[in-house]
Amino acid sequence: MPGDNPNALKIEELILDAGRKYTAFQAARAAGVPMELASRFWRAMGFPDIGQARALTEADVLALRRLAGLVEAGLLNEAMAIQVARSTGQTTARLAEWQVDSFLAGLTVQPEPGMSRMEVTYPLVELLLPELEEFLVYVWRRQLAAATGRVVQAADDEEMVDRRLAVGFADLVGFTRLTRRLEEEELGELVEAFETTAADLVAANGGRLIKTLGDEVLYVADDAGTAAEIGLRMIETLAGDETMPELRVGLAFGTVTTRMGDVFGTTVNLASRLTSMAPKDTVLVDGVVREKLTETGEAPESEVESQWVGEEESKAYRFAMRPLYQRPVRGLGVVEPWLLSRRP
Repeated sequence: MPGDNPNALKIEELILDAGRKYTAFQAARAAGVPMELASRFWRAMGFPDIGQARALTEADVLALRRLAGLVEAGLLNEAMAIQVARSTGQTTARLAEWQVDSFLAGLTVQPEPGMSRMEVTYPLVELLLPELEEFLVYVWRRQLAAATGRVVQAADDEEMVDRRLAVGFADLVGFTRLTRRLEEEELGELVEAFETTAADLVAANGGRLIKTLGDEVLYVADDAGTAAEIGLRMIETLAGDETMPELRVGLAFGTVTTRMGDVFGTTVNLASRLTSMAPKDTVLVDGVVREKLTETGEAPESEVESQWVGEEESKAYRFAMRPLYQRPVRGLGVVEPWLLSRRP
């Protein structure tokens, strides 16, 4: 939170549409929430303890009252309410940092001659704020509708938490070496280009981006064919870009546990290990992905059989797969990777 800098306070009042009024204790009391619970909500949203400082507004009181009201009404338990606060805080914190970097920092480093940074920033925020707020709500509602639809379509209640999904990891090869060779600005541009390209390909082809980690992207799809198509398109797209290093992708299919928008479990670990095994510019899949592609008719039963299919029948196959040597993987047992390619 801003300190006592008058310009920072002025920007804060513009964004929050209110001035500082309450200490943490006063806000908790006004909201009718125990101080301990109010502090947990506040920390979960990603903010530091404020002690006795008068730093909170009417909006903070209303937010506390709403969260506590959901618990009192039995719509959420306390643990879930804390998760709501944490997931919302983490997501919007990253969004806010990106927006400041994109819209403000670059424009206010060197203000116009005779203008202070404040004189540039304030009207810019004033103009952007209502538009960005409405767009944020629109995108959130769209994403909420899509996520709710997936839950409603789930076969049983267990799929709401533990679901069977195709999991894909995409990893830039030699990224550590690049960090030593490229200037920070060049490296940042490369990472942004990679993340943008990957995110667009995942979304356009029906997958869901889980997270980006600089040189890595984690995505999921409801079926193996979608995940395979995304992996190959990533390889093909980046191979045509001379500014990009090589890429490798690993795919696995199985049960995953979902928490706060992230995915965990053996299937995720396997996809990660397949990525580390993959040669440059290739996609490796596990045996379950292979079975799924075969069952749906997107790949022939085997490479031997594919030599004998008729010309018209072969056009139905999108993918070809070739087995690689089995190898033991710590914590996962013996893994048989399959090299995935696109059929000509």
